[in-house]
Amino acid sequence: MLEKVFHLKENNTNVRTEVIGGITTFMTMAYILAVNPNLLSAAGMDPTAVLIATCLASFIGTIVMALMANYPFALAPGMGLNAYFAFTVCGTMGYSWQVALMAVFIEGIIFIILSLTNVREAIFNAIPANLKKGVGAGIGLFIAFIGLQDGKIVVNNDSTLVSYVNFTANWHTAGICALLALIGLLITAILYIKKVKGSILIGILVTWVLGMLAQLTGIYQVDVENGYYSLYPTFSMTNFAAIGQTFGQCFKADFHGVGVFNFIVVLLSFLFVDMFDTIGTLIGVSDKAGLLDNEGKLPRVKNALLADAIATSAGAILGTSTTTTFVESSAGVGEGAKTGLASLVTGLLFLLAIFFAPIFTAIPGFATAPALIFVGFLMVSAIVKINFNDLTEAVPAYLCLLAMPLMYSIAEGIAIGVISYVIINLVCGKAKKITPLMYVLAVLFICKYIFL
Repeated sequence: MLEKVFHLKENNTNVRTEVIGGITTFMTMAYILAVNPNLLSAAGMDPTAVLIATCLASFIGTIVMALMANYPFALAPGMGLNAYFAFTVCGTMGYSWQVALMAVFIEGIIFIILSLTNVREAIFNAIPANLKKGVGAGIGLFIAFIGLQDGKIVVNNDSTLVSYVNFTANWHTAGICALLALIGLLITAILYIKKVKGSILIGILVTWVLGMLAQLTGIYQVDVENGYYSLYPTFSMTNFAAIGQTFGQCFKADFHGVGVFNFIVVLLSFLFVDMFDTIGTLIGVSDKAGLLDNEGKLPRVKNALLADAIATSAGAILGTSTTTTFVESSAGVGEGAKTGLASLVTGLLFLLAIFFAPIFTAIPGFATAPALIFVGFLMVSAIVKINFNDLTEAVPAYLCLLAMPLMYSIAEGIAIGVISYVIINLVCGKAKKITPLMYVLAVLFICKYIFL
């Protein structure tokens, strides 16, 4: 049955590889179960309700992706978009979280329409092949940077913006976390080089166990006030009735005092970031999985984009910010996952997480950091496929991959890449290479920087 649904042999994979890939993806994404309720509670939402909504939205989106598109892509409420939801829309702008949810719901409906009419697919295919390689490499640097931060290896610094952690100053918290993350990275790399199946997942689990041993011996010390929690999972059940506090609340939004123009600005902001984050993630992860064809196109991309759009609207109804395709899917791809069976496993784990959420939320950032850093290495290898003999192709790809980690946004990287590609090729007399849609995208990106 699994062979019939997911075409495992056709994709040169097997059940074991897909299951391991699905578990690995979930493990690297599990942090969203803790982070999303924490962020959205700042908007006045019930944390338990948001936790349940997060699990259900992730389950629905990932299962739809598995069955509709047969790709190893997992979905969950997106980081960055949830912060914009809580701190900008509901914080700075002062709108209710019900209004913000309605904006997310309408965004999802617009995406469904755009996906059905092939607009999003056309945008995906319009991005030149070399620029797509830059997107893939840029995402590799981006998730590696996230991993370095999650592992407390890279920290804020007033003079240089970022720096490495001071191991001795905060040895029992940040220092030991960073050391464990580095040990986990070495373990993951060695196992992967030795071709041990499940090396990335093993790296996560071993690092987590080492952390629990460090806590047992007093090397790691709990400091809740500064964000260092117990590494041992708890076994409490979830209050399922809490979902009633957010379910369907987007349809009860009070627009008094919001204003049509202000709502459109909020909607377009959600729309822009979600669209190009998703497209960038699909490009990067698909390239790493070897799913793109010779023309750089992704078969069944329409289905993948439609699954993403359905997840966004479903998540808004349940009570969470924009649900989107997660770049952490690349961790499962790094384990060899190539089909929707991996997504099916990830989706079922999100459903299971509703019952045992405290266990999964105990997975510390320093344990998943090695996976993100190492997968970043696997993805950045796409840079060797860029045609550096043609600088009109190579420079935009370089600017794209550079912008993603430094601007902390996949969407911004694509914007810089598209604008620079159009301008450089136009001025250098190679306008014939530029498709009409690339001109449109470049103008839209420029307008975004001016008006949004």
